[in-house]
Amino acid sequence: MRNNVITYTVNKTVNTDLYISVQNGEVVVKAPWYFSNNQIQQVVEQKKNWILQKLAEYEISSKYPCSHLQILGRTYEVQVNYKIIKMPTLDIEGRNIKITLPIKYKKLENKETIQALIQKMYQMIAEKEIETIMEKTRVMTGLAPEDYQIQELNGKLATCLEHKTILVNPSIVAYSKETIEYIILHEFCHLTYKNHSKGFKTMLEKYMPDYRYHEKILEKEQY
Repeated sequence: MRNNVITYTVNKTVNTDLYISVQNGEVVVKAPWYFSNNQIQQVVEQKKNWILQKLAEYEISSKYPCSHLQILGRTYEVQVNYKIIKMPTLDIEGRNIKITLPIKYKKLENKETIQALIQKMYQMIAEKEIETIMEKTRVMTGLAPEDYQIQELNGKLATCLEHKTILVNPSIVAYSKETIEYIILHEFCHLTYKNHSKGFKTMLEKYMPDYRYHEKILEKEQY
């Protein structure tokens, strides 16, 4: 497709209706056997905006294969659109994460831009959710870190430093609130126990009897 000229494949059928679909970046038209080329072209022109939108969605999905994301344990569909705007935006509407990019980005590799928008979204959600869970855990255990920070941790979900500062990766908010509470409790227990000793596990079980359930969910993660 060049300069918005749509190329397509026509499959003639015995059906009485014409169908247009976008499959793996290709436009396929299923038309009744008696439709002329001009008639087909007219319908394609009528559906041009829709076709271009579907082709753009395919283009971005091939560059950025993540079509779904988790937020607080719920699955959201990622939708990418192009509009005449100055800066990229991200909005959450219902169960959709709507990413809008400027038209000028259309022919660019946008993976890093989209990733930056998603990380900013996770950061904002984490700043709201983690503070509440931190306070809940402080009241429950009677313990408190010297400080806590939300930042990227090179693959780790969370960690407790020697000087009793807890660091939390914003991507933690992909998990359910219950699992996030387990991760935070895990780091609070490290304020008392530096390793995963029997005392550490006893403390975990005291405040969260089902902690092994969340431990299983996170068995491939670092924290």
